[in-house]
Amino acid sequence: MWKKWTSITLAIALLVSVFAVSLSGDAEAVKQKPAKGAVKNVIFMIPDGFNASYATNYRWFKGSDAVWDDMLVGMMKTYSNDTKVTDSAAAGTAMATGVKTDNGKISVDPEGNELKTILEAAVEVDKSTGLVATSTITHATPAVFASHVASRADEADIAPQMLERVDVMLGGGKQYFQPESKGGKQKEDLIATAQEDGYQLLEDKDQLKKAKSDKLLGLFADDAMAPEQQREETNEPSLQEMTDTAIQTLNKNDNGFFLMVEGSQIDWAGHAHDAAWAMHDTAAFEKAVKSAIDFAKKDGNTLVVVAGDHETGGMSVGGYGQYAANPEILRDVKATGERMAEELNQDRSNAKEVLKQYANIEISDKQAKQIQDATKPVDAINAVVSEHALVGWTSSQHTGVDVPLYAYGPGSNLFSGLQDNTDLPKLMAKAMKIKFKQK
Repeated sequence: MWKKWTSITLAIALLVSVFAVSLSGDAEAVKQKPAKGAVKNVIFMIPDGFNASYATNYRWFKGSDAVWDDMLVGMMKTYSNDTKVTDSAAAGTAMATGVKTDNGKISVDPEGNELKTILEAAVEVDKSTGLVATSTITHATPAVFASHVASRADEADIAPQMLERVDVMLGGGKQYFQPESKGGKQKEDLIATAQEDGYQLLEDKDQLKKAKSDKLLGLFADDAMAPEQQREETNEPSLQEMTDTAIQTLNKNDNGFFLMVEGSQIDWAGHAHDAAWAMHDTAAFEKAVKSAIDFAKKDGNTLVVVAGDHETGGMSVGGYGQYAANPEILRDVKATGERMAEELNQDRSNAKEVLKQYANIEISDKQAKQIQDATKPVDAINAVVSEHALVGWTSSQHTGVDVPLYAYGPGSNLFSGLQDNTDLPKLMAKAMKIKFKQK
């Protein structure tokens, strides 16, 4: 009898130990090892508007885990100084400076005092710096890292400040660098000034491939760049291609670099309740993250941090009173809702044909009538597509939920647990062992 109980006890102990080893192995894959020395490079990747619901829908959309899934280390609070629901300016300011400010402000405190950014701290120790976005490069999120203005709308005031601090800028927004005489927003020609200062101007993906200078100004559209679903209709580079070029260029500096990459239009898709646009631009962002991770693996001294600045739209996984979700149908949606609305004829009688052609969706007579009668047909189209995918929405603006926080490489353990958005630049500075304090 004693031998029998001893055998059972040993068997249970063995099972428990195997289970514990399995769990510790999984945790090790996420937490990784602390850096032995200073982190040389930081790549900060921001999928604007992205949270756990986007992550879950995207996993079903893709059909497998995303590259960031095994990098999950914690969650992040997003509220701003003056409201529980932040905008991108205040959220970005917190993530760039470590200080909360009011919605709409770009790297200034609520009283208007300038705040040092983590990018500026990197410049002080002779690191190279870069900003990449699919919005205008002067839009709120990239702007917070290299400018200081009272209002995010002042993109013409943001542009010249960025040229003083950033070595590589790739995105849209050419109009904010061109003079009024050429249809731009500036009194002076900032592009000509930049070229005199050593910047190589890039205006399409072919020129991006031939980039050689240590200072790059890539302006691939007058305003924002194209959504991923329609990028092939242009000669614009992908977010991954811009990220690859930025890393390759910045890595020439032996002192290291700081690079911020934003998947800007995930947020815009959320505002529009365009579930397919959100998923396709998330896919483009994932490719850029993969490039960053591949570089970090080879380099060994690079920290990659991924975090949305807030959630947009109140996206759900499933909805409409059903125990189901169907985001995989969004793979076949080849155009944004806005583009599909442009394809409607004058009386919108071709709604069924448009949805079939561009979304591979058979809509009902009732849904076709909703599109015909809608004040804004784009909203009706996006509502129909979302309903077919069983993706729900609660707001046309941002929401105040916490967002997932991902990290890879040396120093990634610093980001574990529940963080505030103001913690991120401080932790990056700690990983790089550089001074980062506000005056």
